[in-house]
Amino acid sequence: MAILEVVVTSAEEALVAVAGGADRLELAADMEADGMTPSLAEFVRTREAVGVPLRVMLRDKGGFQAADLDELRAEAAALRAAGAEEFVLGFLNPDGAPDLPAVRAVLDAVDGCRWTFHRAVDHAADRTAVRRAIEGLPGLDTVLSAGSATGVAAGLDTLLAEADRQGEPGYTMAVMAGGGLTAEHVPALRARGVDAFHVGTSVRRRGWDSPVDPAAVRRWQRVIEAARNDAG
Repeated sequence: MAILEVVVTSAEEALVAVAGGADRLELAADMEADGMTPSLAEFVRTREAVGVPLRVMLRDKGGFQAADLDELRAEAAALRAAGAEEFVLGFLNPDGAPDLPAVRAVLDAVDGCRWTFHRAVDHAADRTAVRRAIEGLPGLDTVLSAGSATGVAAGLDTLLAEADRQGEPGYTMAVMAGGGLTAEHVPALRARGVDAFHVGTSVRRRGWDSPVDPAAVRRWQRVIEAARNDAG
């Protein structure tokens, strides 16, 4: 089955996204900064509000580099203790190489949880090297990517080429397409076996300052379903 993951910033948005048909949520704060770790209180409110799978962002002001690893680990551990079971994370060194010590340090704080390596892969010096480096990390089941740092419009060919390598070393994780994703991109991705899609601003009418629109979520579900039928 295809997965539609919707980015939300609050329990209220989570309820609306689920009402619109979201299969999974990503909870994050400060989306103008590309998403930071949400507060513990907001996670608890959101987890109590909805029953769908909920992935929690673990990212601080360092962006794709961890600014304060100890604090990030402490926040991750607190979220885990409060019931978080799925996460989103990923760190690079200043040279664009994967920062595996930082990734492993945070994973130690959420041992046993499933997680997504987020769009740090799109900002890496060598995306193939990143994918091979993270292969086999405990709990990793998804790579979120636009194929390009600037979005799917520029990275679609990369995503399609990587989909064709599914099963090779570094390409065993599920790919979730996201980052400037539009409905026009979906059929080609579905035809190549990509079955997970990540949306944020496209389910809002005026960017991150506006709330999730359930009608937009429903439209996305229809697009994905139509592409599934065409691919089948």
